[in-house]
Amino acid sequence: MEQLIIGVFEQGFIYAIMALGVYITYKILDFPDLSVDSTFPLGAAVTTIILSSGKNPILALLASTAAGALAGMVTGIIHVKFKVRDLLSGIIVMTGLYTLNLRIVGQNNVPLFNYKSIFDNDFINGIFPTFLSPYKTVIIIFIVMVIAKVLLDLYLKTKSGYLLRAVGDNPTIVTSLAKDSGFVKIVGLAISNGLVSLAGSVMCQQQRFFEISMGTGTIVIGLASVIIGTNVFKGKFFKATTAVVIGSVIYKACVAIAIEVGLPATDLKLITAALFLIILVVSMDRKKKVKKS
Repeated sequence: MEQLIIGVFEQGFIYAIMALGVYITYKILDFPDLSVDSTFPLGAAVTTIILSSGKNPILALLASTAAGALAGMVTGIIHVKFKVRDLLSGIIVMTGLYTLNLRIVGQNNVPLFNYKSIFDNDFINGIFPTFLSPYKTVIIIFIVMVIAKVLLDLYLKTKSGYLLRAVGDNPTIVTSLAKDSGFVKIVGLAISNGLVSLAGSVMCQQQRFFEISMGTGTIVIGLASVIIGTNVFKGKFFKATTAVVIGSVIYKACVAIAIEVGLPATDLKLITAALFLIILVVSMDRKKKVKKS
């Protein structure tokens, strides 16, 4: 049972980083960005190359974030500069990145068990007390997630962050302030996909392998986490980003429980789709009741 709980928190915190990125596009920008299904494995692909070359695993986190941000900028530029619809822009980048990820790594599946990661290197092994060794991985993931969340919270309080919120609510206001709403949207997509790619890097280092299809369904998991968090926990006691983190952990707990009670792991995608549908139906019912009251 303890291993199950630890596993839920490990996966939940990793996907929470990704869900923070989805929160920006879905809740703030109102942008259906499907490119996250490929920017997640993009982070893993960049990480694979850096780890296999013997470089610092922290460098892999930073490089993956930068690569994801660049991909998000491409999505934004296609949408803003070339006037392609938001949904199609994400699909174009998602499709193109699939091939790019294969080109970066060179093959569909790469094991990384023989290389150092953020969870297993000389520095980490030296500072972690022996009694915390069983919880080392979940603690490190939690620290990375908290850093990402705090930085996002700080950014959203800046002038640029307020402009980002304004673009999602009313782009005309941003234009009236003599600001380029298109540029603000590109920045938002860059930050969003940077976080998604960072989550892919952490996942790759935690699981110790790269798999080209590891990003399939990422957008569904992210949306489910955001919807659970913002509909159930957002309020006086929780920031939106905190609610998203809690929503991610709860979502992964639901999936883990479903598998624990006997459903085969091969049904994971079906479980994910069913949970997402239930979450959407419940959230829509709650909105209808609020409007009636």
